[in-house]
Amino acid sequence: MALPRCLVLKFGGELLEDRAHLSTVVGAVSSMAASGGPIVIVHGGGKEIDAALNVAGIEKRQVDGLRITDEPTLDVVVSVLAGAVNTRFVAALNTAGVAAVGLTGADGRCGLATAAPPHRSVDGRVVDLGRVGIPDEDADVRVIGTLAAGGFVPAIACIGLGRDGRLLNVNADTFAGHLAARLGARRLVVAGTTPGVLDGSGDTLPVLGADAIASLVGEGTATAGMIAKLRACEHALAAGVDDVVIVDGRDGAALRAAADAASPERATRIVAATHTV
Repeated sequence: MALPRCLVLKFGGELLEDRAHLSTVVGAVSSMAASGGPIVIVHGGGKEIDAALNVAGIEKRQVDGLRITDEPTLDVVVSVLAGAVNTRFVAALNTAGVAAVGLTGADGRCGLATAAPPHRSVDGRVVDLGRVGIPDEDADVRVIGTLAAGGFVPAIACIGLGRDGRLLNVNADTFAGHLAARLGARRLVVAGTTPGVLDGSGDTLPVLGADAIASLVGEGTATAGMIAKLRACEHALAAGVDDVVIVDGRDGAALRAAADAASPERATRIVAATHTV
């Protein structure tokens, strides 16, 4: 189901655990919602998951920004994302006047996913990711479209649903990229705690194409977490999403500009191979 002119926003969990950052995000979303047009949100919760794992005595393991997830880790992921982060975020949005509705990928099968195959890392290793999912093209996004068309803002925790009914941990950037593609979004905004994609000198790259992405990854300039973001952006663009922006979500003005401006400041615009960089 395509939702015309849909804006998909992905927020990293680090923006939602800090009171000041959460206030900035909520204020920006409130402003976007007041401007009209459907909005869909996907969020993660990485640092809170890490903290909960530490309390539970469970080792954190990652490769190329992807969390290796065994069953005990999955239990923590679900409890933190759906039970704490999503509820707190939705409550803050509604308090600010945004008619947000909290969801996970299990709701309406909107996050149908398949188990991820062994991952070949940037350094050549083959790693079993465990209970990690990859969004399935058969995901049913009607519940998201129905809510958005009715003036609600779906806020979705990145928990996937396997065809066998078991839950899966889906990388939030990957989830957002696939969802933006399925919804026919006009733009995907990926917000974290860096001012876009940085070059080797720490400066923001205003525009980034496929060749430049390959160089950043190959040279090791892109961090593990950024690699997952870049891959999600590439998928969204390849599937027809009009525009993708990676922005510093701690900056309310930059975040608001990323929703509408062709070339927002403190952000990186990712362009498809058919564009001229």
